[in-house]
Amino acid sequence: MTNLTDKMIDAALPHVAFDGWSQATFEAAMEDSGAVPAAAKAAFPRGAVDLALAFHKRGDAQMVAALKTRDIYDMRFRDRVAHAVRLRLELAEPHKEAVRRGTTLFALPLYAADGAKAVWGTCDAIWDTLGDMSEDYNWYTKRSILSAVYGSTVLFWLGDESEDHAATWDFLDRRIDNVMQFEKVKGATLNNPMFAKVFAGPLWALGKVKAPSKLSRSDLPGQWRDPSAS
Repeated sequence: MTNLTDKMIDAALPHVAFDGWSQATFEAAMEDSGAVPAAAKAAFPRGAVDLALAFHKRGDAQMVAALKTRDIYDMRFRDRVAHAVRLRLELAEPHKEAVRRGTTLFALPLYAADGAKAVWGTCDAIWDTLGDMSEDYNWYTKRSILSAVYGSTVLFWLGDESEDHAATWDFLDRRIDNVMQFEKVKGATLNNPMFAKVFAGPLWALGKVKAPSKLSRSDLPGQWRDPSAS
């Protein structure tokens, strides 16, 4: 992130609790940070909406940096995932009201796609940092499932008044356990010869779905492998 972005985010946070991620907050952030209005508007074309997204992305970057300093590889993999989600929320704790206001903003139909993309980005960062090497449709299913877990955990965390958020971490563990049970069922189903025979067509199609190439355009969700190249 640029120095301007960090300055704008830091200047905005004291105002978000009162005015939300609004135009009033954006203008106050420009004034308090000493940013040149033209530069700030160029960096955040949609004003407070883009500033809220920058705040979210900064949280993701902080989580990744913190994860890389932790010795987590003796943990079970499900515990690594839970640890990453918990770490993301613990880092956001000092600015919980800003997260609450952001959740409200991105619940609006106009910005719902931005909110979904932000959550997906968080889960993608978690999987990448934990070393996910998926190259097929599993790349998408892992991030989709974790997005649901992360989103529901954030909502629970926002309303949690238990000591040290103990109820939230219990909730998170239950959601992760649900995912692990689903993965076991999925694995058993895919290994069933009868299932493979009946759903040969859909399974063939799934086999052609590829994870996004790191060298491909970043605005595309993935790529389709040409069957003739097989």
